[in-house]
Amino acid sequence: MNAPPLSLADYELLAAKCLDAGPWAYFSGGAADELTLRWNREAFDRIALLPRVLNGGPGGTARIDLFGRTHAHPILVAPVAHQGLAHPDAERATAMAAAAQGAGMVLSTLATTSMEQAAAAGETCRWFQLYIQSDREDTLRLVRRAEAAGYEVLVVTVDAPVSGVRNREQRAGFRLPPQLVPENLRGLAEPHPSPKPNLDSIVFEHFMAMAPSWRDIAWLRGVTPLPIVLKGILAADDAARALDIGADGIAVSNHGGRTLDTIPATIEVLPEIAARVAGRVPLILDGGIRRGTDVLKALASGAAAVMIGRPIVYGLAVNGAMGVAHVLRLLRDEFEAAMALTGCASIADIGPHLLRR
Repeated sequence: MNAPPLSLADYELLAAKCLDAGPWAYFSGGAADELTLRWNREAFDRIALLPRVLNGGPGGTARIDLFGRTHAHPILVAPVAHQGLAHPDAERATAMAAAAQGAGMVLSTLATTSMEQAAAAGETCRWFQLYIQSDREDTLRLVRRAEAAGYEVLVVTVDAPVSGVRNREQRAGFRLPPQLVPENLRGLAEPHPSPKPNLDSIVFEHFMAMAPSWRDIAWLRGVTPLPIVLKGILAADDAARALDIGADGIAVSNHGGRTLDTIPATIEVLPEIAARVAGRVPLILDGGIRRGTDVLKALASGAAAVMIGRPIVYGLAVNGAMGVAHVLRLLRDEFEAAMALTGCASIADIGPHLLRR
């Protein structure tokens, strides 16, 4: 009898056996030489924790408050597209598991489950990740649907105007199955066709011509009362501009190393962004989280919460909703143990005094 998975790394190994080559390349791969993908993980390993002792006592908790909702812990489910590739229950299973474990969930625009179905499957699936569409009316339709379905936060991805160069997917010959369509985009306009661009200018004449800009964020801020979190910021100057334009939160993310290779690990730039933001809005760290100690290091570096993506899909591929729930439980248990062993009775006790870089 095989031993049960005891860590997120165990789930990754099992998922590699469960998934076909194409979906595995899609979920596990990164851009180009996958340096940023590797750096996200390695950067955590270069940070040591300094334990503080004799801090026992009653009343400890890992609870946090974000945008008017209390979460049992600071571990959020990141938006991951096309979860139907991993399991037929797709985002419905993920939403059920997240709710069972008290984890906030961010649903992707490119989900294979509609935002209404996902929200009905789990009461903690209340953040919607938004790709701004080339037609503002289509973007507004998505926003109004999210509002009507009970979503409480919009997470706007800003770091992927074009897809990254994903050689691993190319080598595996990955293609989305025709029946696996983004349910939230049904009925919206197709992207505007390119006016037969020259091959050496297709990125600029087609993709970048339709890419969102700061003007679109300002427009979005004016059409919805929902809090807006900008996901994909790595530069402190961009973080400051996000605050100026009315963002309510920032997700420090490099898209899991899937867009531009050789950009820095998120945990490395987090302290600089935290210093610039100075507590005015919550920061959420995305990228490389695989252990509870990683969660602690992220919070000690200035994050209010973290998001995990790939481990969620690995759990989903291995055992559906039960696998996702177990991944979240493992990570939460590890995080709370790390809190206890560094003398932290609450999130407020976590700070840079615990770190040695």
